[in-house]
Amino acid sequence: MKQLTVISGKGGTGKTTLTSSFAALAENATIADCDVDAANMHLLLQPEIIKTYDFTALPTAIIHPEQCTECGICVEHCRFGAIKEGFEIDSYICEGCGVCEYVCPADAVTMEYNKCGEAYESKTRFGPLIHAKLGIGEEAGGKLVTLVREIAEEAAPRNNCDTIIIDGPPGTGCSVIAALTGVDIALVVTEPTVAGIHDLKRVIEVTEHFEIPSLVCINKSDINDSKRKEIEIFCTQKGIKIAGEIPYDTTPTKAMVEGKTIVEYTDNSFAKCVIELWEEVKEEMQS
Repeated sequence: MKQLTVISGKGGTGKTTLTSSFAALAENATIADCDVDAANMHLLLQPEIIKTYDFTALPTAIIHPEQCTECGICVEHCRFGAIKEGFEIDSYICEGCGVCEYVCPADAVTMEYNKCGEAYESKTRFGPLIHAKLGIGEEAGGKLVTLVREIAEEAAPRNNCDTIIIDGPPGTGCSVIAALTGVDIALVVTEPTVAGIHDLKRVIEVTEHFEIPSLVCINKSDINDSKRKEIEIFCTQKGIKIAGEIPYDTTPTKAMVEGKTIVEYTDNSFAKCVIELWEEVKEEMQS
């Protein structure tokens, strides 16, 4: 089983556009949308949900009024100010530390898990898709990413898939680490801008720390030639292969409007760049 994670140092670099095309080009892959804070792969792959998994992250405190003596000790010890007037817990502020439960002399506080999101196993025209939705205001995205990957790793062999293609979150936070851990290769999508180069360097530090082999794709490669060369020099110094350079084009927007991947929408020169990129990535995964 080979696993590829497509990441970027920042959002809006074309990561999901490329990942969805890889899903179309791969012959037997399970797709995992691990960008759980802003999942959008389902817009292109139009999945049919066949199984739903409840997601619970951290417990929050519950004060039982029939036992509460309103002594106020819990309020004094709550460092997050999560206990409101009337001795009710604000679940959006509670960090689940359990101090209020520990100090309550009346045993009126319990820690309870609440559903804060869902993960889905779905069918698409390209094969299985595992995706998720995090509740509004909820955190613990990294834990939800881990759940998505666990479901994908269980579903892949059941569906005779020998590859898992992961659409990772942007940035370098815990969700990215959860999407990268243990994969065979990472494809970092960047663009030749000041912000693009800055975030490329940060995300490469993450892949190096976890000793994950990386490839780079320069999207919109023709918008700034000097910055493109700067990326090439950085990759050369790091010994990182540039798997492809894709010029700026309006094809992704047009394809997205029709709910299609690039390679479904057209066979123009832009689509050929995406296909060549996939061939490079596939070869590196198999080597």
